[in-house]
Amino acid sequence: MQNDTIAGRVADAVRGHWVDTRAPEWLRPYARLARWERPIGWWLLLWPCWWSAALAGIAGGRALPDPWHLLLFMIGAIAMRGAGCTYNDLVDQDIDDKVARTRSRPLPSGQVTRGQAKFFLLLQLLVGLAVLLQFNGFAILLGIASLAVVAVYPFMKRVTNWPQLFLGLAFSWGALMGWAAAFGRLDWPAVALYCGGILWTIGYDTIYAHQDKEDDALVGVRSTARLFGTWTKPALAALYGGATVLFALALFGVDAGPAAFLGLAAGLAHLVWQIVRLDIDDPDQCLKLFRSNTSYGWILFAGLVLDAMVQALL
Repeated sequence: MQNDTIAGRVADAVRGHWVDTRAPEWLRPYARLARWERPIGWWLLLWPCWWSAALAGIAGGRALPDPWHLLLFMIGAIAMRGAGCTYNDLVDQDIDDKVARTRSRPLPSGQVTRGQAKFFLLLQLLVGLAVLLQFNGFAILLGIASLAVVAVYPFMKRVTNWPQLFLGLAFSWGALMGWAAAFGRLDWPAVALYCGGILWTIGYDTIYAHQDKEDDALVGVRSTARLFGTWTKPALAALYGGATVLFALALFGVDAGPAAFLGLAAGLAHLVWQIVRLDIDDPDQCLKLFRSNTSYGWILFAGLVLDAMVQALL
């Protein structure tokens, strides 16, 4: 029987996913590079975009956020998350080869060459560019500016205990983009949303990083999981609490109504549940709690959309 590496399966991927069972053989290594079998990544990249579009809808008196923008953000999030994963794997190939959870990824396992990965990276970036060009000039320039943060992120785990901060800077950029796409400028509610998104990202990626803390210590990779250690729960309380305060400021900034704040309160309850349930020494539970942030995204988005609809009817 073939082992997972020979068969091409990635150790930490969902078993029996369509990439391993239904995708054409030639496509599978590239789908694994882009993590298509793990949509949680592009959902986490997408949520700040959709929150920002919904926040802009409340500010602009719209009953619903612009559906064309929502679709563009989804396509862009899928493409750019895949590009980010491919770029990250190119940068981290030497590290991934030393970590049990990642050594079966397409590059360290030899499923694709570095040249093939670079070409695939370019294709994904072109899709992202095509999406970006659908927006106004200000949003286009703002989107291009995000590439500077994306470019440095993979190197941060080598030089700082706070690589999750740089992930937050990159993954929360959509909190600026949704507003910029709607108004062609930035205002402080969008900035507050962005700052809150950074804290939220540091929190959920700290949970994720606890899966690898032992291997990370052996190979010299730094993370907030290693930094916080047994103080992770208090740190998460501070991070998630700060994110909630900043999100509340963004809602106040657009005169949001009760439905938006109800969504924020329900979201906070979900984050508290994550902290209470967390066992930093249980990798499977860490992964489950990390993935539950998709639900958090839906809760906040639903509150924002419902509030916009109510306000438009008043």
